[in-house]
Amino acid sequence: MVMTSHSTATAAHPVLRVPPASPAAAAAYFGASLTFHADVSDVAAALAADGDPGFVVLDSRSTASWDQGHIPGAVHLPTALIPEQAAALLDPAVPVVTYCWGPGCNGATRAALALAQLGFHVKEMLGGFEYWVREGFTYGTWEGGARRAADPLTAPVDAADCGC
Repeated sequence: MVMTSHSTATAAHPVLRVPPASPAAAAAYFGASLTFHADVSDVAAALAADGDPGFVVLDSRSTASWDQGHIPGAVHLPTALIPEQAAALLDPAVPVVTYCWGPGCNGATRAALALAQLGFHVKEMLGGFEYWVREGFTYGTWEGGARRAADPLTAPVDAADCGC
């Protein structure tokens, strides 16, 4: 069997050892991903715009975590309390965007699952509170508002939009 340079390269490294999905399968997968996830910058822009953003942000962490820092205007509802309190705090006609600490935490995923099981339309905010702060957005604490400079590894330094 004669191997072409393409097949040799494909077999030589793990990136292409398993070939990419077909364009149709990739479009279906990535399209579905966007139905489940929201970007920190997109959430911040929607909340900063005039008028109703069309969704509510839900912080699924503990009270101590909420006090340490949270997105202004977010509803605080720890994941364990969702089954008993979500109906009283949230309108089922309004989509919910959940967040937790950050990419290393699946609390927002568990909260989104609990809400979906109760019939809510829900998305998870990628990056969580960590990336909200790292991208330089204002956040609330038990002492009042706070803000850190944007981390140049997560947000553009000289532009309002990353161009994504």
